[in-house]
Amino acid sequence: MNNWIEDGRNHIWHPFTQMKTAPAPLPVIRGEKEYLFLEDGTRLIDGISSWWVTLHGHSHPKIAEAIASQAKTLEQVIFAGFVHEPAAKLSKRLSVLWQNHLTRSFFSDDGSTAVEVALKMSIQSRVNQGNKKRNQIIALEHAYHGDTLGAMSVGERSIWTAPFHSLLFEVVRMPSPVAESGPSAEEHKQYCLDSLMSYLEFHHESVSAIIVEPLVHGASGMLMWAPGALSEIRKLTSKYGIHLIADEIMTGFGRTGKWFACNHEEVFPDIVCLSKGLTGGFLPMSITMCTEEIYEQFLSDDRMKAFFHGHSYTANPIACAAANASLDVFEEEKTLEKIVAIENLHQSRLKDYENHPLVADARIQGTIFAVEIKNPDGGYFSAIGPKLYDFYLKNGVLLRPLGNTVYILPPFCISPENLGKIHDLILESLNWILKEPV
Repeated sequence: MNNWIEDGRNHIWHPFTQMKTAPAPLPVIRGEKEYLFLEDGTRLIDGISSWWVTLHGHSHPKIAEAIASQAKTLEQVIFAGFVHEPAAKLSKRLSVLWQNHLTRSFFSDDGSTAVEVALKMSIQSRVNQGNKKRNQIIALEHAYHGDTLGAMSVGERSIWTAPFHSLLFEVVRMPSPVAESGPSAEEHKQYCLDSLMSYLEFHHESVSAIIVEPLVHGASGMLMWAPGALSEIRKLTSKYGIHLIADEIMTGFGRTGKWFACNHEEVFPDIVCLSKGLTGGFLPMSITMCTEEIYEQFLSDDRMKAFFHGHSYTANPIACAAANASLDVFEEEKTLEKIVAIENLHQSRLKDYENHPLVADARIQGTIFAVEIKNPDGGYFSAIGPKLYDFYLKNGVLLRPLGNTVYILPPFCISPENLGKIHDLILESLNWILKEPV
């Protein structure tokens, strides 16, 4: 057993990790429901769905069985010129979830590639119409859309992206309608909308699309939008014929309390990016969906107007089978009711945080609960983050703070008892910080 652990230490390069100073990675041998089991027998409650992907719990038997069955039938086939039932079935089901406003699914590998596809899809649709000058992309402050070059370009510039700034394309950056507390809340929201309105009034003929993370900026600290802002942005994009790209990679499939974040304000984007929870957390896959109108801009007798983009494992049949099984679980286990129960429990605990001297803000959106801790060095690289991470692990819970923001984003199968334990532990950690300041 120890041989493979040593092999990992000697040969693996881990993501978002300073390999010289990071502690040894924890060896996981299995997962079940909301639990992860380590090699030494430790059991952890997975409070972040293993980077926001695990919907129904680890090793869900229905999804595992669907994967095994599909693997025995068809494991992979080139998707240029071929099709298979799992992909056809999945694409139709997703269209139905979007009430057939989004009719076409383009398959790729992960969240970043779904964003790359969306950007290229929007820009080329303009070029195919003979409008090469309509090539600007509008993106928001606080945005994070992935780590490939195009996705980094539309994300906010930061020390993460600094080594690559010379390679990133320029975007028009607009203020984000993140909800603020107090009397300035509505004023800030209106300022953001007015800024966008003013720009579009004079420059809309140059803009191809605006890309947003609807309702929640995930990686920036689970920053949540002011109500109504998304629908107002949709009105502006519709008025000027601008594509609205909704990055629902994290927010999709129930995370915000409805199937998709856009559903909260009855918004239908022109393009949507899906990944993470798409396969229930079992296999990497993403989909970029678009309207029939955008799809038709690529239909031509001119072969050069085709969308020349693809990946070797596009629409992998096993991954599609996992995604279909995950959608089945939603229906069979009444998952949307579980989501409501998680949100209700979060709401019932909110009062425990509101008057705590270390809490700058506590916020909820569906199954997402975030606590922003008062700390001199706020932000992603706050020294408090790693110390809290260790504190939670030592107490049997996997939480991965975003700097001075601690969040819960649990699998939908989590028991009320375990969700309550996570809240108790976060409150305990706040009291621990009071006694032993970081």
